[in-house]
Amino acid sequence: MLPAIPNVAPGGWRLAAVPFAVAVPTILLAPPIAAACVLAGLAIVWFHRDPARSPPPSGYVAPADGRVTQVQSEGNRVRVATVMSIRNVHVNRAPAPGTVRSVTHTPGGHRPAFTKVSERNERVTFDCHDYEVTLIAGAFARRIHPSVEPGADVERGERIGHISFGSRADVLLPPEYDELDVRVSEGQHVRAGETVIVA
Repeated sequence: MLPAIPNVAPGGWRLAAVPFAVAVPTILLAPPIAAACVLAGLAIVWFHRDPARSPPPSGYVAPADGRVTQVQSEGNRVRVATVMSIRNVHVNRAPAPGTVRSVTHTPGGHRPAFTKVSERNERVTFDCHDYEVTLIAGAFARRIHPSVEPGADVERGERIGHISFGSRADVLLPPEYDELDVRVSEGQHVRAGETVIVA
């Protein structure tokens, strides 16, 4: 039986098509180059994989796969930041049900996502009334792809976008939660749409 074709984030197959297309005419002329192109195409598909997730029935879930790097109070809100490595799934998900009030793109730099200066990087922020999710570009991850628009109703764990080749995703929790309510800690690895960050 042939293996199932993986579910891939939007744009993944389009990016992979380029090295696959180059591989075809070079198979006979330059087999090593053709092999390298095939491997590059497979790597792009793997980077854009989009596996199904099973969200819990309640709570706020992680918006990204990766490692929690920050649990920090900001005024009367708490921010939980997750850095995605190149090995993680790069599809981002809604932490909780809500209505998208706005999707805002902010131009900026492309510094490493795990550094303090990444706070000035390019970003896209989803304002969902009670909470916000911010996808932040990094040194290599320079393309943020929102998949929902203002006015959209989202469910817990629903796909809201992806960052090609990973980077960082922050969730700003509602004011009724404080740091003691957060169920994840810095350094912990989480899964988008499944790991509960606030019950």
